[in-house]
Amino acid sequence: MTDIKYICDCCGQEHESWPAIAYSSPSAYNKLSEQEKEEIAVIDQDFCVIKYEDDINRFIRVVLVQQVNDHCEDLEYGFWVSLSENSFEDYLENGEDENHEAQYFGWLSNYIPQYEFSNSIPTTVVTKPGNERPEIFPHKDFDHPFVKDYYNGITKAEAEKRIREILKK
Repeated sequence: MTDIKYICDCCGQEHESWPAIAYSSPSAYNKLSEQEKEEIAVIDQDFCVIKYEDDINRFIRVVLVQQVNDHCEDLEYGFWVSLSENSFEDYLENGEDENHEAQYFGWLSNYIPQYEFSNSIPTTVVTKPGNERPEIFPHKDFDHPFVKDYYNGITKAEAEKRIREILKK
């Protein structure tokens, strides 16, 4: 793993930080053919729009921080969420405002290899001052193993396993 060494504020020991598990695009974009990507989709580092004949999907890049119970460092994910047209437009219009704070409803738009997905997970998207990427919080009442793990935490061994799986790709 590509790690960065640092002295931990939690325990005072030297650690090596984990890379974030980052997805370069939402799952809906990944499912498009190369031709469809050219014709109906626009994507950059923070935004993705897919214009189907009868619908438009709008996505933004976000962060989720997963608690690791037996370690001083948490695991970070770089996910995409879909937003409604109004939420997406509000986020776009206020993206340069360092003091803009808002919350939106969003659907998690990446699938995590360790979990089965039949439906997307509902989230609350919370913007941050200073133009940092928004953070998401899964809805606690949504019955899914990922949501349970988010609120209960995972082990260091599980976090490292997830990182290794992503780095192999």
